[in-house]
Amino acid sequence: MRRRLKIGAALAAVAVPVAATLVVFGASSADAAVGGSGPYSADYETSAGLPNHTIYRPQSLPSERLPILVWGNGGCSANGLSQQNFLREISSHGFLAIANGAPNGSGSTTSQLLTQSIDWAVAENARQGSKYFGKLDTSKIAVAGFSCGGLEAYAVSNDPRITTTGIFSSGLLNDADDYQLRRLTKPIAYFVGGPSDIAYPNAIDDWGKLPAGLPAFMGNLNVGHGGTYDQVNGGEFGRVAVLYLKWRLKGDTGAGANFVGPDCGLCRSQWTVQQKNLTLDGDTPPSTPPSTPPAGGDPTCSAVYVVQDQWNGGFVASVTVTAGSAALTGWRVTMTLPGGASISSLWNAVGSGTTGTVTAANQSYNGRLGAGQSATFGFQGTGNGSGTTVTCTGS
Repeated sequence: MRRRLKIGAALAAVAVPVAATLVVFGASSADAAVGGSGPYSADYETSAGLPNHTIYRPQSLPSERLPILVWGNGGCSANGLSQQNFLREISSHGFLAIANGAPNGSGSTTSQLLTQSIDWAVAENARQGSKYFGKLDTSKIAVAGFSCGGLEAYAVSNDPRITTTGIFSSGLLNDADDYQLRRLTKPIAYFVGGPSDIAYPNAIDDWGKLPAGLPAFMGNLNVGHGGTYDQVNGGEFGRVAVLYLKWRLKGDTGAGANFVGPDCGLCRSQWTVQQKNLTLDGDTPPSTPPSTPPAGGDPTCSAVYVVQDQWNGGFVASVTVTAGSAALTGWRVTMTLPGGASISSLWNAVGSGTTGTVTAANQSYNGRLGAGQSATFGFQGTGNGSGTTVTCTGS
């Protein structure tokens, strides 16, 4: 049960104070406010192709491709500068960070803006003539947010393009939203302000309800709900966020050592640490073996079925489709559910049928897979999810 449901109003109201003196790219170098402790001085800009957002990037794009962070602000604020010190710090270490809201914007945001950020980054990376053409690593995308922005991050965490989720001083407000936890399939990390943080009870409640086998980290720093975002370079939250993103989006196991194992770097600091299912070299939850296509079937793809969570009367499962030695233009998975089980909701696929033998076909955005590439869809069901068999047919 949620122990502090009244925090909703507080989460919606929190916004970290910001300075009003930064300028966008295009100003003279003497006037531009740059920053960050990383190797790439970073600032922000806007794009006509992505209205109502603020884009943080290295002033000079490095030769290495930039992984992507999409960010929801505290208070769901439409001011993209709300956590500017924190986001410039991240960008200075070789990331593209996109915040909801225009610079000094007003009003509030929704989770749809996070999806728009991902769509825009993927399109710009592929568009000839774009400054970002071939400069972004669109296979490495994190979604994260502070306070109310963390709720926005939860809402889109099941997007198959997302690599990891970061929840900063936030937690679901109602038990009715727990389905968002049950559909998680990618690593997640919580960075919370300790017991004095108004979001602490709900974050702890979420932690206890994560799917079995999901790689997860929680760190608590006893600074309260406001964190350290407005400190120089985002303070301690900025430092730790950079380490986490270097690990998850750049494969830096030295940075990852701060989060994994009983002697992790943060374990020996002022942070209070909890860990679930973490390894340095890729956190792959246990799963059933890939299915073998039946005789006469198409061997161009395989499907792996995993029960993410099972409770009395229901379950959440995911299916990962992987192309074989040739590229696919589409795929279809046939699932045979055990007796008494039925599908109540499905995401990232188009379903047909709810009980017995059912099918799930690709959506428009996840059907094309290169050789060896994968896409994941999921569903929530009633009954017992164990014993489901799956086969895949590609085209």
